[in-house]
Amino acid sequence: MEYYTRSESETEALGAALAGKLSPGSVIAYTGDLGAGKTAFTRGLARGLGITDRVTSPTYTIVNEYPGSTPLFHFDMYRLDSSDDLFDIGWEDYLARGGIIAVEWSERVEDVLDGDTIRIHIRKDPANTDGRTITITGGTELADLSF
Repeated sequence: MEYYTRSESETEALGAALAGKLSPGSVIAYTGDLGAGKTAFTRGLARGLGITDRVTSPTYTIVNEYPGSTPLFHFDMYRLDSSDDLFDIGWEDYLARGGIIAVEWSERVEDVLDGDTIRIHIRKDPANTDGRTITITGGTELADLSF
């Protein structure tokens, strides 16, 4: 499905709507340029999961954990050299914990993502600096997200 958001708050609202369709263990793989809105979308996911902590980019920490009834594990693969590095930081342990996993710069670890991964590509609108085209594919039944 393809969605168009006109603002950061709409991007977050779409993330919150998606959260309601996810189940523990879901993996979300983001692609998109720097500043496309991957972290904004993740803030919405967190809100939709009932998480009230401030969500920030995990660029320097590699992973941020947000506790909740279904925890959110927010990864940023930008600084990793390969998927081997991902296993070194405990990827399999995070998968086993039954939370939602959101992965920024997922193309760097594509070889570890399975067929159930939900893929989200975010593109900036060159005509509207706040506009984003967000394409969501894969995973379970995700059609008709109302936001």
